[in-house]
Amino acid sequence: MKKVSVIIPAYNEADAIGDTLRAIRAGVPCDEVIVVDDGSTDGTADRACRWADRVIVSPRNLGKGAALKSGWSQASGEIVLLLDADLRESAREAVHLLAPVHEDKCDMAIAILPSPAKKAGLGLAKGLARNGIRLLTGYAARAPLSGQRAVRRQLLQRLQGVDGGFGVEVGMTVDALRAGYRVLEVPVPFSHRQTGNDWSGYRHRGREFAAIGRTLCRKWWEGQKWTQNESRPW
Repeated sequence: MKKVSVIIPAYNEADAIGDTLRAIRAGVPCDEVIVVDDGSTDGTADRACRWADRVIVSPRNLGKGAALKSGWSQASGEIVLLLDADLRESAREAVHLLAPVHEDKCDMAIAILPSPAKKAGLGLAKGLARNGIRLLTGYAARAPLSGQRAVRRQLLQRLQGVDGGFGVEVGMTVDALRAGYRVLEVPVPFSHRQTGNDWSGYRHRGREFAAIGRTLCRKWWEGQKWTQNESRPW
């Protein structure tokens, strides 16, 4: 069995991180658990220390993508399991993500989460991500923004510029497909906190939409440069 590292980026998740880590320890076969505290101010790191093998603390909030990269760059596993900090007890369902990678059915398994009981937002960020991935790679993603992923280390090492914020998942998918890696989306009964239909929720989704747009533009430009370089006779 290949060695597995679990990476959890966390920002002000003191209320949830303990439940998430306990569930991982109880139900997910792994060799190390790394929490990256991305500048939290609520004691997240202190809570995580009880259950994690390592807690990496950033002095300020750098964004989800930067936190993930910080974690996986220090991980030792051949398979890296990326999980959100607010999954709580459902984190144990991550075994369903690991299985297809262990069985060599794919190089990156992405979780398709159950539909939320109450719809939040207009779906603009998800629609932009899905359409952008299809335009750039031809792949029709069902869960383009899912942060729950099991990934071979080799794939992570092949990623181009990693988006520091909310565009990280979209960029990861585009890079993986362009490099010829196998991507598989897997239904997994995870549950996590939903962004509400209030000002805070709409602001969050607005920032997410902008970050995804920036990532897609950058990936388009990277694709153009690659095509131009490939067409040169020298």
